[in-house]
Amino acid sequence: MNASVRISVSSLRAHKRRFAGTFLAVLLGVAFLAGTLVMGDTLRASFDTMFGNATSGTDAVVRSAGTITTPGESQGVRQPVDTGLVSAVEKAPGVAAAEPDIQGAGQLVGANGKPVGGQGPPTLAGNWIDDPKLNSYQLAEGRAPSKSGEVVVNRGAAEKGDLKIGDTTTLRTPDPVKVTIVGLATFGGEDGMAQVTYTGMTRSDAEKYLTAKPGEAASILVRAGPGTGQQELVGALTPVLPKGVEAITGQELAAENTDMISGQFLTLFTTFLLVFSGVALLVATFSIHNTFAIVVAQRTRENALLRALGASRRQVTASTLVEASVVAVVASAAGLGGGIGIAAGLQALFPAIGFPFPEGDLVISGLSMILPLAVGIVVCLGSALLPAVRAGRTAPLAALRETAVDQSGASRTRAVVGSALAALAVAVTLTGVIVSPSLWLAGSGAILALAAFVVLGPVASTTAVRVLGSPLDKLRGVTGGLARRNALRSPKRTAATASALMIGVAVVSLFTVFGASLKATMDQTVSRSFAGDVAVSTPSFGAGGSGLSPRLAPAIAERPEVDTAVGLGRGVAEVDGEGRALTVTDPVALERTFDLGDVQGSMRDLGDDGIAITGSEADKLGLKTGDTAQLAFTDGKKQTFTVRAVYGRSELAGDYVITRDAWAPHRTQDSDTLVAVTFKDGVSAADGKEAVEKIAIAYGNPEVQTRDEYAQSSAGGIDMMLTLVYALLALAVLIALLGIANTLTLAVHERTRELGLLRAVGQTRAQLRAMVRWESVLVAAFGTVGGLALGGFLGWVLVKASDGASDSAFAFAMPPFQLTVVALVGVAAGALAGLRPARRAARLDVLRAIATE
Repeated sequence: MNASVRISVSSLRAHKRRFAGTFLAVLLGVAFLAGTLVMGDTLRASFDTMFGNATSGTDAVVRSAGTITTPGESQGVRQPVDTGLVSAVEKAPGVAAAEPDIQGAGQLVGANGKPVGGQGPPTLAGNWIDDPKLNSYQLAEGRAPSKSGEVVVNRGAAEKGDLKIGDTTTLRTPDPVKVTIVGLATFGGEDGMAQVTYTGMTRSDAEKYLTAKPGEAASILVRAGPGTGQQELVGALTPVLPKGVEAITGQELAAENTDMISGQFLTLFTTFLLVFSGVALLVATFSIHNTFAIVVAQRTRENALLRALGASRRQVTASTLVEASVVAVVASAAGLGGGIGIAAGLQALFPAIGFPFPEGDLVISGLSMILPLAVGIVVCLGSALLPAVRAGRTAPLAALRETAVDQSGASRTRAVVGSALAALAVAVTLTGVIVSPSLWLAGSGAILALAAFVVLGPVASTTAVRVLGSPLDKLRGVTGGLARRNALRSPKRTAATASALMIGVAVVSLFTVFGASLKATMDQTVSRSFAGDVAVSTPSFGAGGSGLSPRLAPAIAERPEVDTAVGLGRGVAEVDGEGRALTVTDPVALERTFDLGDVQGSMRDLGDDGIAITGSEADKLGLKTGDTAQLAFTDGKKQTFTVRAVYGRSELAGDYVITRDAWAPHRTQDSDTLVAVTFKDGVSAADGKEAVEKIAIAYGNPEVQTRDEYAQSSAGGIDMMLTLVYALLALAVLIALLGIANTLTLAVHERTRELGLLRAVGQTRAQLRAMVRWESVLVAAFGTVGGLALGGFLGWVLVKASDGASDSAFAFAMPPFQLTVVALVGVAAGALAGLRPARRAARLDVLRAIATE
């Protein structure tokens, strides 16, 4: 074994360039993985510290015990508590202070007239709490609000909206409220809680604008007196609280807040990044395997000579694995340093792109270092295992032959196995998509399809390269013909080199197709369901934004240009024990403005005790028109509703519809999510839109859009997602390019004598460079075409599986322009990867090249 190690180390020293591509592939993959883990640990620790500091003065919280959580929502809706409880709480043993905490949605309008925040994180408003220990926000500049219309805002929101102390602006609650900024606040020492915006009002203003009626608060914050612990305080409070109200410790509140913000968000965020780390490492696997396969093929005589001198198969195999181990350990260790650098760079970059990274030192845990190191080593050794075993099987007599060049082709066995895998993949996929819709079956079929593509690669490469390279004979003459023949020389090598790029392009194509399908679905939904002329909405998604004033739709309806204006509000209730979202609206106007499909019963007769539901929900609950259903609301009250209408479509109208009169006794802060407007006959789109915009200005200036503009803006988040996806996949494509470049570099070394002979018979340096570059382009074109085909198929699978698993109808779309751009980028990347090998080939000394053995 010692001899094997010495041979391996000597070989590495002598041929460092051979493993340069492998080294970089491992380094980049490990760096991305380590950076993701370090960043996640740092964010989690920073949020823990932030929430711990912010709630350090709150020893207990009194709040409603129950919540109603609707599907797709991570945080439930909680019933408010009576502020009259404050006096009873203050009298409990060990209580030093108690303050009501009123919270609601409130979105500031910046100096430029545009809303601040709202792109995901909440935009909050509440009463400013005078007790500095109970207030999560600390006054940094100015003073606390003392009269109606005065507010304190967090410093980050003020800077983003270009607002300062003394400025007057609008706060959407959602009713527009004129406010004057008298103070700036920080949260846990930061300018804000990530991108969450906060506006602190007087208690009377908060009750007026953020609650359904005075005397309600989200919770009551309690501070303990000296010598009273948090658990002891909760124990003293519990006996004085009415049924349905609970007390929890401040530490439990901090843990809940951490789970809500950092836990859920970071789990999703880091999982998203880890998926791309996995893609990058998968691409790296192909590049590493290809490098070692070529090196082993080029060392056939050397390994055979070792066998002839007495080396065993195990020693030759071990020699190759030692080389792989050295590359793996050194590259993975370097990747850890790169990962720390990536995390530090993101910590500095995030504030610049609008996501304040909480300040604090990087948190580097043992797991964040050990896991990427282990993954890098395992990936590298696993990729080199088959070539190492192949090296150990070298016969001693091979030392008497010429240096072997890998000319392995596509075996009949490979074709049979690949075809069987492809057939199985299609069968499983179609079963999971059409026969019995299942994301798990569809995903299993997708994995089998990827395996089939990899196995069939060498089988398809010969035909594919011939077809793709056929124009080269005419365009580039002898040079093009030689490039095509070089790419055909080893189908297995060509396929392995192209497979890395194929996976990168396939994932890019998958997300491109899925994103285009989501856009087409949104456009289809709006076109099919929305019969109005314009839509009024607030540009926000996630938990952000404050919604629209419920008084906006009636105000628009009064305009002479308008036929119908209907606002869609949102409520929640438990139906048959399950949390469900309710659409709160005027059912008659809703039916005139939206296409609800076939309606059984009448939308006109809902009143304050009737409900309309979709056919799919009616089937689930076994209900029909005339039946009754019991709804439980967040205020603890239950009410029996009669099903007076069953309608067909739910995309924009929701699954449950009740009137505003029915919702009024149970509502909290009232708001609409959308106002749909239909113009009278003869009113032009421009005149009608202008009339609506004049009314909207007085209600916080929400956005007024045509039907097409509304569909496009509703899908705006998809473009943001795709941009991030493309940026992350750039690493996988880069690793694939390193693999192509490394393969060509090794191939140039392998063909040194051949290239020298070509030069000797008259080939120019330019022709030689072009030959190598076109070979690279052909390999990249093969990988790109395969990736587009695989990505398109997987995109179709994902769309159809989502369609089958969801109540909404998904539309499948293949975007020709975007996919053409992906194809051109893939081919251009191949040309780029071939530059350095081509330049190196052109620099070969003709006589020395001819003399090379």
